[in-house]
Amino acid sequence: MQLRWQIAQFFEMRWWRRYLSGKEKEAYLEWKKAYWKALLDRAGLHIPAGASILDAGCGPAGIFTIFLSEKVVALDPLLDVYEQQLPHFRKSDYPNVRFICLPLEQFTPENPFDFVFCLNAINHVADLPLCFDRLHACTQNGGTLLVSIDTHNYRWLKRIFRLIPGDILHPHQYDLSEYQAMLTSRGFRIDQTVLLKKEWIFSYYLINATR
Repeated sequence: MQLRWQIAQFFEMRWWRRYLSGKEKEAYLEWKKAYWKALLDRAGLHIPAGASILDAGCGPAGIFTIFLSEKVVALDPLLDVYEQQLPHFRKSDYPNVRFICLPLEQFTPENPFDFVFCLNAINHVADLPLCFDRLHACTQNGGTLLVSIDTHNYRWLKRIFRLIPGDILHPHQYDLSEYQAMLTSRGFRIDQTVLLKKEWIFSYYLINATR
């Protein structure tokens, strides 16, 4: 699985370079911020000023971009590479954000967070069970975890994708009920599951959970 993750990380960076090529920085970031604000509305979340926030697997334009007065930690193993290779991301643009260039498996918070976001990231990790353990440890009692994830629609395709790299960016292949069980088995209460997009092979869901 470690090798599959390393391959996925290589293609992740390649995907970002291609995706952002030709996109003007300010226009792209304004569009992305509007996307994140709409996602919070879909989840029915209000983030109070001063809340502590973790953006796990944040990418170069994660939900950290919309928080200006909160205590934010943004975590991603490719952060330094993003800053070197993508003009759209500069740590200095976000003075209230503490950026940590580490995989989630290696992150131990000083204190748990009020809100933990892991958006389109959890099936990119190397050690999935450990990462769900880390998300639990990072969320304070009564705190909120928001996860978005591509999930398989068909069991037979899920089995095929586990055998061959049909989805090279995502080392892990599960359906919605399996991801939900990974949360509830660790003590999370699932408050809401929202279908964001349905396609033939995958559906994209937003899961709002409370520790």
